[in-house]
Amino acid sequence: MSEYTVSEYTVLLYSDDAAVRDRIRLAIGPRPAADLKVEFAEASTWEECRRLLDEYEIDLMMLDGEATPAGGIGIARQTKDEYLNPPPTCVVIARAADRWLAAYAQVDATIVAPLDPVTTGQTVAGLLRARRAGAIPLGTLGTIPR
Repeated sequence: MSEYTVSEYTVLLYSDDAAVRDRIRLAIGPRPAADLKVEFAEASTWEECRRLLDEYEIDLMMLDGEATPAGGIGIARQTKDEYLNPPPTCVVIARAADRWLAAYAQVDATIVAPLDPVTTGQTVAGLLRARRAGAIPLGTLGTIPR
């Protein structure tokens, strides 16, 4: 049997709708990959997102692109503009055609609803592994490890 280290991460779930946050949480699960374990922090407003980003080490933001009044794409962009080293962002979008807007906002990844647990887990695992390896999220100056 091979030995490996399990890394633990905090994923911020944002949506104004608790049912959407539940669907995202279920699609990710507590172990999106064998080497990754996640705990979740939840926010229903931009102000709550900001408070969680200020008070905790957030490793990934999963944002609802359809949330109101602040949509996930706007929050992703604002986070990149306001924080020196923001976490990577993944936005759940309703239409694949919205990927252009997410790219313009420098979102790191998008997932189209309804969420497929396999695709969602693979996307989350990829973003978290990249973070572990020192990748700098899109649209930020970040810091390069030495």
